[in-house]
Amino acid sequence: MALTAEALPAELRRVIVQLARTPRLLVACDYDGTLAPIVADPTQAKPLPESVHALRSLAALPATTTAVISGRALRDLATLSRLPAEVHLVGSHGSEFDVGFVHGLEPEATQLRTELQVAVQDIVRGQTGVTLEAKPASVAVHVRRAEHDVSESVLDAVRNGPAQWDGVQVTEGKAVIELAVVQTDKGNALDALRHQVGATAAIFLGDDVTDEKAFARLQGPDLGIKVGEGDSLAAHRISSTTDVATVLAFLMEERRTWLYGEQAPPIERLTMLSNERNIALVTPDARVTWMCHPGPDSAAVFADLLGGPAAGHFSIRPHVGGNGGQRSPLPLGQRYVPNTMTVETRWSRLLVTDYLAHGTDNHRTDLVRVISGSATVSVEFAPRPEFGQVPVRITPEAGGLRVQGTSEPMVVYSPGVQWEIASDGMHQSATAVIELTEGEPVVLEMRGGTEDLMPTDEPARRAEAEAYWSEWMKTLSLPEVERELVARSALTLRGLVHSETGAIMAAATTSLPEEIGGVRNWDYRYCWLRDGAMTAQALVTLGSNAEAEAFLDWLHRVLESVPGPERLHPLYSLQGTGLGPEAVIDSLPGYAGSRPVRVGNLADQQVQLDVFGPVVELIAHLAQATGTVRDNDWELVTAMADAVSKRWFEPDHGIWEERDAPRHHVYSKVMCWVTLDRAIKIAGAYGREVEDGWVSLRDQISEDVVKNGWHPDVQAFTTAYEGSDLDAASLYVGLSGLIDPSDERFRATVTAIEAELRSGSTVYRYRRDDGLPGDEGGFHLCAAWLIESYLLTGRRTEAEELFQQIVDTAGPTGLLSEEYDPIAERSLGNHPQAYSHLGLIRCAQLLSA
Repeated sequence: MALTAEALPAELRRVIVQLARTPRLLVACDYDGTLAPIVADPTQAKPLPESVHALRSLAALPATTTAVISGRALRDLATLSRLPAEVHLVGSHGSEFDVGFVHGLEPEATQLRTELQVAVQDIVRGQTGVTLEAKPASVAVHVRRAEHDVSESVLDAVRNGPAQWDGVQVTEGKAVIELAVVQTDKGNALDALRHQVGATAAIFLGDDVTDEKAFARLQGPDLGIKVGEGDSLAAHRISSTTDVATVLAFLMEERRTWLYGEQAPPIERLTMLSNERNIALVTPDARVTWMCHPGPDSAAVFADLLGGPAAGHFSIRPHVGGNGGQRSPLPLGQRYVPNTMTVETRWSRLLVTDYLAHGTDNHRTDLVRVISGSATVSVEFAPRPEFGQVPVRITPEAGGLRVQGTSEPMVVYSPGVQWEIASDGMHQSATAVIELTEGEPVVLEMRGGTEDLMPTDEPARRAEAEAYWSEWMKTLSLPEVERELVARSALTLRGLVHSETGAIMAAATTSLPEEIGGVRNWDYRYCWLRDGAMTAQALVTLGSNAEAEAFLDWLHRVLESVPGPERLHPLYSLQGTGLGPEAVIDSLPGYAGSRPVRVGNLADQQVQLDVFGPVVELIAHLAQATGTVRDNDWELVTAMADAVSKRWFEPDHGIWEERDAPRHHVYSKVMCWVTLDRAIKIAGAYGREVEDGWVSLRDQISEDVVKNGWHPDVQAFTTAYEGSDLDAASLYVGLSGLIDPSDERFRATVTAIEAELRSGSTVYRYRRDDGLPGDEGGFHLCAAWLIESYLLTGRRTEAEELFQQIVDTAGPTGLLSEEYDPIAERSLGNHPQAYSHLGLIRCAQLLSA
């Protein structure tokens, strides 16, 4: 039997798609007339195999429960249906939840049921076509096979006889009347199941009048589907048990796609486009899988990365038609055009070139896609603004497409392309098949923030975009070790800079998981003081100062908005404002089923006392590069030192933003020391005044760290004063210069961290319980710190080996995510990650020295 979802009404398909995206789903249905066709002999009512397969597949999905609620006795239902154990069975109209139910009846109820059976047997004796079904808590009379006069006579006798007895509950269905000695109600059964599994939404399918009690309990996002004719409380109707199989199969596919995504591409193989105001990510097969608008920390227009195709994408691929389901061929390769942020994806006879245009108005995003070659190409444009929560319509017109129903205008400039519009009931998508001619490229420009469909000079736009990056690259001084990879890292860091404000993003994405299927999924599309300062410093060391100056100007504006520097938050929006509450997008399943998908970051409200040090260290590097200290920058130095003087002695949440009780973190104390140490050195080198108390406080903090951070039993500087656990960040005791790297205590710390936290090609942050479930990968930044520590302690061979292992984890286009899983050999975490690239740059510079 071929099941096609297109046979279902469009509105029903739409609500099924929405239902499939609920966090915890209950799928329940009746048996006779729903799973199994109605037959003359009830003992021969077999479920459709397609429905059984769909129920089994649904039951196997995470956060999904399936159940059959039938009027049949539970034992008979199990024997007849042969449904797998994963599917819950509820018999006798909801009064039997397990086979041993009969033993739970009170003696009075057992006696009443026996008397009922005797009375009903007397009524049906000798009546042709009438059958009696005895159940543990009820007796049912079936008249489906009886002549009309006989059935009416028997039913009347039952209604006027035992049905009137005290303690008897009557349920009438199609050609059946049931007398029970306990409360029987499919609605009660549905509610009991819902409560037991914590379902956030339920679907119920049924054909009988007894199913109306279940339909009556549905509300909110629930879905009721009536099978066949007759009045019903259900909002939707289908005609047959075959349609039931189609509904279940469609629901299963939609939910599986929502939960797992469709073969989520490896994180390290995602490639970033940037024009310094916005960012997009492209998969290895030229699918734009992630893009937000109007800015990179706005809501997503394309969230395929976190929700599969239903969450929005823009795809271009070789067309495959009429070949028996043949899959589209994989690309031959993908690369950046050297020294640019332009990406080329190549198949035989097809080249797709992608970039984000420069020179447009603020709050406008132009994604340019150039298709060239001599192939037939399929294109699908499926925008889903606001993470797919806003219905959209697409209108073809001269010159391209116009997206309707969004707060921000959006068009696709596509002259000569013939589009077809399809709908899933809530959103529309545009598709086209294009016959390419060699030497005549087709240009598609998705323009966000404008209604302009006027022609542009695409070659000039590309030249402008590529010249922007390549001219900047000419100003850099790159190390000899891994020169090309360092160049790509520099471009990546520059691409994370928001040029309009000077803010620098920690990463381009939200909610890429630190563990596949886990809950450690965070939003990194904001500007952390620490990450931004470290990124800008890396660019200064390569010879580019403008990013540091712009970042410090941004920070100065942020500082004006707080009552004092000691009250700075760890992170801010790209505009320099505080973040709203951390929220969860329940309608997205997350990358490879890793939920929740988060927007915002609760770390915004944490105390992180290490953030002042990287800012002053950046100013020191910038001063060394320019030969002077700007007055505004010196104001920042004194503000950071003032913040340290007021709060250095407090516990905090630390660099890793643990969602646990604050501790006296060694790294945080070290960076408070760095704040004062670098401030004193800047003042001495550039004629600024050292304020009273800086020198003595610096020495006090140093003594405090050495006294309380060293754990003699562990023979290492530990995570915090209050414990013996290790943390890779504690390497900064030596990396910062607080103690000399030749100090045996630093060497011992390096050895201890290597032994406990290094695993092959990666280094974990820590191994302690941090209050969150699940695990995570090793951090590239921590590996970079260990490489630098190896070099400082004379272990160059180990440094070179570990550096090469980091290099080997980079994706084919040279990008690094936050973490690496050495067991599964795959990247984890948000991507691309500034920390990882600045760590790689630092190591390459040290190894080239």
